[in-house]
Amino acid sequence: MKILRRDYGILLFALTASAVGTAQIQPAQVQISNGPISMRVLSQGPDDTETQLQIICLFRSDPANTLHGSLIKMNEKLRGLFDRIRKPTLFRGELGETLLITPKPATIPAKKLLIIGLGDSQTFTLERMELVGSIAYREANRVGAAHPFFAPTLLDGGVDRYTTGQTSEQVVRGFLRAAAAEKILKQANDSAGASIQDLTYLAGPQFVASTRQGIENAIAAMQGK
Repeated sequence: MKILRRDYGILLFALTASAVGTAQIQPAQVQISNGPISMRVLSQGPDDTETQLQIICLFRSDPANTLHGSLIKMNEKLRGLFDRIRKPTLFRGELGETLLITPKPATIPAKKLLIIGLGDSQTFTLERMELVGSIAYREANRVGAAHPFFAPTLLDGGVDRYTTGQTSEQVVRGFLRAAAAEKILKQANDSAGASIQDLTYLAGPQFVASTRQGIENAIAAMQGK
C-alpha cells in the first residue's frame, strides 16, 4: 500500500509539473472588448498560430528588403517559399497586392496564409497601414475566416521608425472602416460575406501594451464619429 501511495505521489507531482509548464508557455494575451468587433493582442509569432487565417505583410520584392525575425522563421517552415515567390515577375509586394496561400501539412499551423504587399520600404508611411487594415477585413470576409489573425511584420521587414502603437492604430482604423461598410451592405441584404467575429492582433512581448493602446485609440476615434 505504501508503494502505491508513493507511486501516486510521484504521478501527481509529474502531472502538476506538466500543468504548470504548460501554463508557463501559453502566450500572453490582452482582451479588448469595448469595440464593435471583439479584439485581443496576442504575444505570439505568426509562424506558430493555429488559426483559420493568418495575415502578414511584406515589402516590395527587392533584394534590399530582407526578411528578419518571424518572417525568416516562417520562410524556413514553408521550406523557402518566400524566397521563391518574392520576385518582380511573381509576387511584387506592391501596396495592396495580395497572395493567398494554403500551407502544406507540417509547415505552419495556419490553415490559410494571406500576404498583403506594403510597397517600397524606403518611402513607407503609416497611412498605408490603414489601407492594409481594410484589405485584411475584406479578404478575411471573402474567404469566410470569422477569426482572423493579423501580424503587421513591419519590424521583421526592416522598418522600425514607427511605434507598434502607431501601426496598430492605423491597421484597426482601416479594419473598422471596412467593417462599418460591410454592416451597411448586410443591412441592405447586399452582401453574402461571412461575419467576422473577432480579430487577434499579434505583437512581441515588449510591444503588447503599446499595441493595445493603439487599438484602443482607433476604437475611440471610430466611436467618436
